[in-house]
Amino acid sequence: MEKDLVEYIAKALVDSPEGVKVNVIEGEKSTILELKVADGDIGKVIGKHGRIAKAIRTILSAAATKKEKRVVLEILD
Repeated sequence: MEKDLVEYIAKALVDSPEGVKVNVIEGEKSTILELKVADGDIGKVIGKHGRIAKAIRTILSAAATKKEKRVVLEILD
């Protein structure tokens, strides 16, 4: 569910939605989501001073509270 959420948000932000890839690494108490976008779109996902990235992380943590698991978003370049 979190993967779909991140993928949906990222595709809405970037110019090349086909370049959006989300890799999920499941742990016992946490889940790591690795977001990879096209080279020219990395700034659109991070935003000025990291505001967009922080907003995405906030939405993720709110969605993950139901599962009582911690979700970490890593934006890869």
